[in-house]
Amino acid sequence: MILNRSPQRSRREKKSLSLRPLRSSVQKKLDEIKRKLRELANPERAKVSLRYFKTGPGGYGAGDLFLGNTVPDLRKLAGQYRDLNKKDILELLHSPIHEERVLALLILNLQFKSGAEPKRKEIHRLYLNNMKSINSWDLVDCSAPLLIGGYLLKKDTKILDKLAASNNLWERRTAIIATLAFIKQNEYGVTLRIATRLLKDKEDLIHKGSGWMLREVGNRAPEVLEAFLDKHAAIMPRTMLRYAIEKFNEPKRKAYLLKR
Repeated sequence: MILNRSPQRSRREKKSLSLRPLRSSVQKKLDEIKRKLRELANPERAKVSLRYFKTGPGGYGAGDLFLGNTVPDLRKLAGQYRDLNKKDILELLHSPIHEERVLALLILNLQFKSGAEPKRKEIHRLYLNNMKSINSWDLVDCSAPLLIGGYLLKKDTKILDKLAASNNLWERRTAIIATLAFIKQNEYGVTLRIATRLLKDKEDLIHKGSGWMLREVGNRAPEVLEAFLDKHAAIMPRTMLRYAIEKFNEPKRKAYLLKR
């Protein structure tokens, strides 16, 4: 019986050995990405980012770590590693290092753009299931328009109302920034609906995000934005209003500001 089992054990051992290079190669790719990020790091830029993203105690980015990589460098790396597997993307996305999370989202953007519907759905669900790691305005802004809004085009958008009602700042910002995908399709109703839900929000980053999206509506359909402002300007947070009317001429800006 020992003789009968030996060939089976040998085959299993051979199979195990054949898999080792694959696992090693995958890990090597992730190690390579992290090494390149550190080679491209800029300590002085990292110091500025610590202040810019309010990483001090009580700040929205408290505890975040930075390498100081530039966005063009991150986009270049994303293109080079666009085929990175889900496990490694998640490891980057869960990293305490800000730029590794940005890189993960940029790779997901590329995979979403080139993927068929099943792949896009998978990425959309991955995003929703890992929102705790998408915890800064730049992370939201570089990913929500495509991975949330882009997926929801021609679909039910109730998830945006749920996110807009969340106690989490970043989920609420995701709700409004995701509507950029609809604006680009000249569909403004979703943006106006979510912006209305956020009119009484207390967070400045929500005011800025909502005002930005309203301004994008105005860039394409000024009459739609003006109708919204005529109805809501008097109760809008001042920052939201200022962002929304940024492209108006001076007399029109002053007129709307006087309503506030």
